[in-house]
Amino acid sequence: MESTDQGMVPTPARIIGYTLLPLGAGSALLLGWLWFSLFSPWGYTPPPDLSPIEEQVEHRVFAHGTLRYPVVRRLVIGRQVPAQPAILPGHRRERLNVIPEPGACTPGKVFVVEAAELGRLDRFERLGVRYQRIKLLLEDGEPAWVYQRRSESGPEQNGPRGFSPGGERQG
Repeated sequence: MESTDQGMVPTPARIIGYTLLPLGAGSALLLGWLWFSLFSPWGYTPPPDLSPIEEQVEHRVFAHGTLRYPVVRRLVIGRQVPAQPAILPGHRRERLNVIPEPGACTPGKVFVVEAAELGRLDRFERLGVRYQRIKLLLEDGEPAWVYQRRSESGPEQNGPRGFSPGGERQG
């Protein structure tokens, strides 16, 4: 008597299952990594030397990268934050950074957040690790926080530090 093994023949359902399983697992891993990197309390530890955020004031933030997009701001901040076009004078944009350059202008968006929301932005930008947050004057004459890439040799390599939280010029 001949026996045939029908279990070895791939059926369309098995082919679809074998295709969807790795895609689902990959998607779950990607979403888990994004959550861990951007939102979890374990994905980022601010350096101990960072100054505390002023609680009782609203903070203007100038965005020159991904935070210009409403969907990114919504995901990071946790609410829809309206933004207006703005110009950062004396700086040029280079990839994910703004670099001091006399006569240059960097277009972007400016928006207002509360202290806790500024903390979420700091986490997203990995303040003290990838970026420093400095206060600079925008074209409208008002100061705003700007995230600037930290260099390997220290923040001084990026040019003037801008303004301290008290508004004094640092150099």
